[in-house]
Amino acid sequence: MRGVVVSQERRVREERREAEARKVVADLLKLLSTADRLEFEDVVIDARELTIEFIPPSAPTGPTYLKLTVEPVGVPQPPGGKLEFILEVTPTGFRLLTPPVPGAVPITVPPIAAVPKLVEFIKVEYKYPSLEFKGSIAEVKIGATKAEGGTRSTVIKIGGDNKPPIFRFLGYVVNRPKVALDVFDTTIPLPRAVRDAYGDVLSNPYEWAKKCINVVKADLISFHLVSTDPGIKDVSPQEAAKEVEQMLQTIDIPFIVGGCGNPVKDLETFAKVAEVAANERLVLASVTFGMNIPKYVEVVKKFNHVALALIFMDVTQAKAICRRLMDLGLSKDRIILDPTTAALGYGTEYSFSAAERIRLAALRGDEDLQVPMSCAATNAWAAREAWMKLDAWGPREWRGPLWEAVTAMTMLLAGADLFMMMHPLAASIVKSVTEFMEKQTVRDVIEKEVSEYYSWVTKRY
Repeated sequence: MRGVVVSQERRVREERREAEARKVVADLLKLLSTADRLEFEDVVIDARELTIEFIPPSAPTGPTYLKLTVEPVGVPQPPGGKLEFILEVTPTGFRLLTPPVPGAVPITVPPIAAVPKLVEFIKVEYKYPSLEFKGSIAEVKIGATKAEGGTRSTVIKIGGDNKPPIFRFLGYVVNRPKVALDVFDTTIPLPRAVRDAYGDVLSNPYEWAKKCINVVKADLISFHLVSTDPGIKDVSPQEAAKEVEQMLQTIDIPFIVGGCGNPVKDLETFAKVAEVAANERLVLASVTFGMNIPKYVEVVKKFNHVALALIFMDVTQAKAICRRLMDLGLSKDRIILDPTTAALGYGTEYSFSAAERIRLAALRGDEDLQVPMSCAATNAWAAREAWMKLDAWGPREWRGPLWEAVTAMTMLLAGADLFMMMHPLAASIVKSVTEFMEKQTVRDVIEKEVSEYYSWVTKRY
């Protein structure tokens, strides 16, 4: 008897809770029927079935609707056993249009209007931004022909622009950026990818230089006299001058002469090199604040060469060293500035920022900075990602050259006019981009390639 009474009490409590729930739902439905705007938060829909149907807008700019069909649980079943909602999608949420009130007349969604067919495209003239730059970069000539007192077969020109790089809408590049390939006068440790690319010529700098010219088509050579370093071979300035003299006889294009990085030894070496190569307009790389700058300028002026000034990613340093060289008598067309290039992933953004600020300041009228810029993209190989053997990073023979090419391309966007590079593939990539910059129009480059695809059915590859 006790169990029967408990069971009846439990059933009465359940019926009471169910009646209260139905009243809550009825009150909510009544409230929804009188509301203009609803905002829901933490809503839970208890239903056996929920269907959401997308109703496309009646016009391109018309509203979008969603139709919600719900088969509820624990509430009085409407006719058909389901409730229907029409929601209008607004930028801020949803707006309920048809609350599910028993007996209410459902709203009629406007019919879908036919989308008008496209008649023609509206032609709008695009106007390039109006930009004016009152400054321009000096044009520097590297090398001298026989008529100019030298022995080179051609002359390399860099600089001369009066606009930022890639701003084709302001005009075309005056002199495309040039690519120099590095050659070292003694054997030094090199990444595997570089050794494989050059093979046996690495032991002979003159054959190495010829391969760079004949096979890779380098614009010029960067001949580094690293053997003069007191910590390596400590080759005398006289012997270094003989190496340069032999290089002059081996190749007939202009080239850069690099030192060992020791400011005292480099100055002694440059003095001898400049003398044996008088009037050849070689680039003597590099002069720094740690060097005897007046003596360096004296050598450059006396034997008619070009100065390359090296600073370390600092606009103030760049301005100071260029001003110093000019005050000592060098004209802007005899100066190249190297703001230092950090490897991709190892500070490239700092190099880019410094170079970009230098170039923009020059174009805005700062005469101290109106000289071409050089980029030592070879520094990319200092990054372990360029040469380290790790399968997850991909093959080194591709990864390394791409690392160097991207480093150079980054500086190209900042305004570099001259690139010192090492891997043939990287140099070829960058040179192809600079050659594209030289074209008058894009069609000059792609017209031939596009025409070949017109006959794609019969074309054989």
